Amino acid sequence: MRADAQRNYDRLLEEAKQAFIVHGTDVALEDIARHAGVGIGTLYRHFPDRYSLMNAVFIRELDQLSDRAGELIGADEPAEALFSWLRAVGAHSGMYRGLSAAILAQSDGRMLQCKARLRASGETLLTRAKEAGEVRDGIEIGDLLKLTSAIVMCAEKNPEDRKTFERLMSLAVNGILAAPGAADAPSAGLSGQPQATS
Repeated sequence: MRADAQRNYDRLLEEAKQAFIVHGTDVALEDIARHAGVGIGTLYRHFPDRYSLMNAVFIRELDQLSDRAGELIGADEPAEALFSWLRAVGAHSGMYRGLSAAILAQSDGRMLQCKARLRASGETLLTRAKEAGEVRDGIEIGDLLKLTSAIVMCAEKNPEDRKTFERLMSLAVNGILAAPGAADAPSAGLSGQPQATS
């Protein structure tokens, strides 16, 4: 990529990130291009549609979630490590209104790279929790990510109730834990939930 094209690409990603945070992922692409100082044609040359732009923005952001998974892999309590990571995913998604809905959209393969990156980051945590007997059999990381995204979407729709995410995630944790430990769900770690943006 030529130097000027790379600069345009980087500016578009940064402007898109800020726009998604402030206005949500349905912000007008023309506004992103204008703030980046380029024409809409330039935006579409780099990103053929809204979801390719979203995917590129969030792939850059997912390094933090990958790093967090790496930090948690050696934790003494594998299930709590998994749930801590899922809460971090929820906090990330909660920053960008509309991201959870896009991640949940499966039928047309949108945001495939973003989904694959999330699954890869969480798979080792889930496997370790299963091997420790702390999580029910049959649970898949894709299901946990869908569940987390759905909870974030619900919290987004109820911004007046700032504890929506905490309550629903607590219910989800109790349903995911293996039966012997279900009464001891790691609820103490359920603070720090994402706050729905308005």
